[in-house]
Amino acid sequence: MAVKKKVKAKAKSKRIAKPARKPARKRAVRPAAKPKPASPPERALPGERIGVVTHYYANPMVAIVKLETATLRVGDSIHIRGHTSDFSQRVESLQVEHAAVNEVGPNDDFGIKVVQHAREHDVVYKLPAS
Repeated sequence: MAVKKKVKAKAKSKRIAKPARKPARKRAVRPAAKPKPASPPERALPGERIGVVTHYYANPMVAIVKLETATLRVGDSIHIRGHTSDFSQRVESLQVEHAAVNEVGPNDDFGIKVVQHAREHDVVYKLPAS
């Protein structure tokens, strides 16, 4: 004997009237954009640009510099400036291929002991003698 299921009658859905739309709100007017602050003025160069740091060794604190122009001697003052470095020092020692030298000229690669961390692409300036 099979039992028949009773079929439920579908209730008639009543249509609910939606309320009328409210008028659109006017958007607030944005205030005029504030002018951006002017960029800080360019800092004056500390001296004559003579080269660029090509490598830095952290443990002995030595920077390898590619000299572009001029000459550099032991006892001269230099300034190294880059993205995060900015310091001056006297040249205490110069080395070319692990040999100590007193003077280097244009297009020389040399090592110099530095007092702070220098990074690749930092610019080296020669300070005027005082």
